[in-house]
Amino acid sequence: MKKYFAILFFVSITIFGQNFQTKLSNAAINLTKDKVVYDPTYFNLKYPNGDVPADKGVCTDVVIRAYRKLGIDLQKEVHEDMAKNFSKYPKKWGLKRPDTNIDHRRVPNLMVFFSRFGKVKPITNDAKDYVPGDIVTWDLPKNLTHIGIVVNQKSADGKRYLISHNIGAGQVLQDCLFSWTITGHYFYQR
Repeated sequence: MKKYFAILFFVSITIFGQNFQTKLSNAAINLTKDKVVYDPTYFNLKYPNGDVPADKGVCTDVVIRAYRKLGIDLQKEVHEDMAKNFSKYPKKWGLKRPDTNIDHRRVPNLMVFFSRFGKVKPITNDAKDYVPGDIVTWDLPKNLTHIGIVVNQKSADGKRYLISHNIGAGQVLQDCLFSWTITGHYFYQR
């Protein structure tokens, strides 16, 4: 009987996780239907649930908006952790305290947050290890960082899932998982 309940518990946890991943993937796909211009401008955002204008954004905004569609406010969650644990976050911007307008829109900060509160998954060269709902970060040329969401649509050759991201052409779906050096691989569900 205990074995039966253990299996039932595992199956229910697995199904719940898959449902969340599917919802996050679908939210990221739906974002690509909106016309968004790449715009890294610093905006004064209301807190919590502050967002840049709907027709503007960067790569982090894809992640933030997809999670918001599921009722998770990364602006609030990142800020609250940074307020308590500022020393754990990167100092490359010269700030002395958290800034609710920009902290959640910086890839290195999201990497720290997902490492602290999500599941850190292995970085591999095997496309099968990257599933819908995963968050992936990359290093781009010129020391730029990038982030996107793995979605439940496959590449033309059927070998990889596509990525929902914004690298300059707005929120798009693209076969780009291995286009740059992967620096992080996460799953986050609150």
